[in-house]
Amino acid sequence: MISILLTLVHVVVCLFLIGVVLLQSGKAADLAGAFGGMGSQTAFGPRGSATLLSKVTTISAILFMLTSLSLSIVATKSASGTGGTLQRHPVSSVPSTAPAPAKPAPKK
Repeated sequence: MISILLTLVHVVVCLFLIGVVLLQSGKAADLAGAFGGMGSQTAFGPRGSATLLSKVTTISAILFMLTSLSLSIVATKSASGTGGTLQRHPVSSVPSTAPAPAKPAPKK
């Protein structure tokens, strides 16, 4: 139950993170950035101020990491209690139905 809920939250966060990252413009979006100039961001330095979009990106990236970590912890806990693959699906020894090879005839 909890893994299904975590998976749904994780998928929503993934889609939201993809959308937010695609909405952002590059750091060198203006022409002055291509030549190393600071352009319109001289008041804030070369990095610029943190916009709402960058803050939302940071928060969604943190949520993505937390849901990924939570999913791996839940998967590890659920897998450790059930045993290994061979314990869940034991290999049965089925006798071979192929006939035994014939013995060669004695030499004279």
